[in-house]
Amino acid sequence: MEAAIQLSVNKPKTKPKTESKVVQSFKSFLKFMSRLCKQKRLGAVGATVAVVFLFFGVFADVMAPFGMNEVDMAARLKPPSLQHFFGTDNLGRDMFSRCIYGAQISVIIGLAVATLATFVSALIGIVSGYFGGKVDMVVQRFVDAWMSFPGLVVLIVVASVFGPGLVQIIITLGLLIGIGGSRIVRSAVVSVRENMYIHAAKSIGASSGRILWRHVLPNVAPPLIILFTSSVGSAILAESGLSFLGLGVPPPTPTWGGMLSGNGRTYMLQGPWLALAPGICLTLVVYSINVLGDALRDLLDPRMRGSR
Repeated sequence: MEAAIQLSVNKPKTKPKTESKVVQSFKSFLKFMSRLCKQKRLGAVGATVAVVFLFFGVFADVMAPFGMNEVDMAARLKPPSLQHFFGTDNLGRDMFSRCIYGAQISVIIGLAVATLATFVSALIGIVSGYFGGKVDMVVQRFVDAWMSFPGLVVLIVVASVFGPGLVQIIITLGLLIGIGGSRIVRSAVVSVRENMYIHAAKSIGASSGRILWRHVLPNVAPPLIILFTSSVGSAILAESGLSFLGLGVPPPTPTWGGMLSGNGRTYMLQGPWLALAPGICLTLVVYSINVLGDALRDLLDPRMRGSR
């Protein structure tokens, strides 16, 4: 009996297996998506539509049945059919394929602009809100001066000086949206910096960089996520407006705004589908991203979690 007790005492205790961070993150993501589907059904529909367009944009070369500039003069201005879902334009190009390739351009511009805008907003807003004082005053006066310029006028000037192009549009839109959105981040940082854990970190000698990276940035992540989603829709809409004015991505690259401005406006009476196809795609994408951003705001903002 004593030997059995001794063996049970000396038996090494096995540590319980802990889940990896990847598995925990995946479970948290699934739980959040479940909340999104249950509490914000319109936001879930918007997320589904946005993911579908994202999929078509990423795999446009595979999903498009025809080339984006494949000409067939024998099939010019054909109405929608089983062979051409969205009809054809004045050169016989398949509108469905061109809309898919237009989604590819919109995805590139939307995600790139949103990433740059979120980075600029986080950089300016965190520095301005955390340090305060003269730094905050100088930065905010610069933001006020920048926001006094109409965004469309700045875009037209940049496109006129440097020429239309993808890089120019991404950088200009990213700065325009990012500097304006820094005020949202700043207001969140101002409330976070007064918490006790920030004062405790300062009292033990933590550097400002460590405090900003380990304590401030994670607590302002929800506004940054909402800002990212809203920036995608704004960037796609702004690029379409520039393309409609002839200052966006130059042809023959298909963009939704360019298709609306070119063939869609010229041949509207002979082929109304030339304007309807890119217009519907643009409306669906911007609306779905906007409702998704509203749903994320309601779920991530503690002040709005009680709303339905």
